[in-house]
Amino acid sequence: MLKGDKVGLRARHEDDIPVLRTELYDDVVNSSRADARPWRPVRPGSEDSRLVVDDDEQGVVPFSVVELEGGTLVGTATLWDIDNHHRSAHIGLGLLPSARGKGYGTDVVGVLCHYGFVVRGLQRLQIETLSDNAAMLRAAERNGFVREGVLRSSAWVLGEFMDEVLMGLLVRDWRRTDPRDPADR
Repeated sequence: MLKGDKVGLRARHEDDIPVLRTELYDDVVNSSRADARPWRPVRPGSEDSRLVVDDDEQGVVPFSVVELEGGTLVGTATLWDIDNHHRSAHIGLGLLPSARGKGYGTDVVGVLCHYGFVVRGLQRLQIETLSDNAAMLRAAERNGFVREGVLRSSAWVLGEFMDEVLMGLLVRDWRRTDPRDPADR
């Protein structure tokens, strides 16, 4: 498990899937804002490509997010579109409604940065988020991400086009304050 100050990122367990499906993906508004694909209902018990882990897929690394105190499942985090040639990837996360507003998002972004830069040896991480997603924008900025642009009217969300903010972080600009980073010792 990768550990932050408040949360850990661990492998997805089979019993995580029903909770994540119910609390994140069956919520039409949340799911429509978080996923570029249109929302659709998924039959209970069926394999859901958004949640089931394919260990052979090298371009995506999904995690379940748990509280360090007690191990309660609080969300999902992903390093996706991993490009080993250009040494870049995108990050994303989704927190259960009960876990929002507790600083977990900032911690998750920090742990994903550690994983991407230290464990995977990437040189660039990127986030695209809706322009009104203040929590994600704050979590990214607190971890050193900078706004690189706005993708105007690029996301179709529940009947309207919305702007997305493009944020990036280079390993050379990353705040190396993580005591888990061997370069900091």
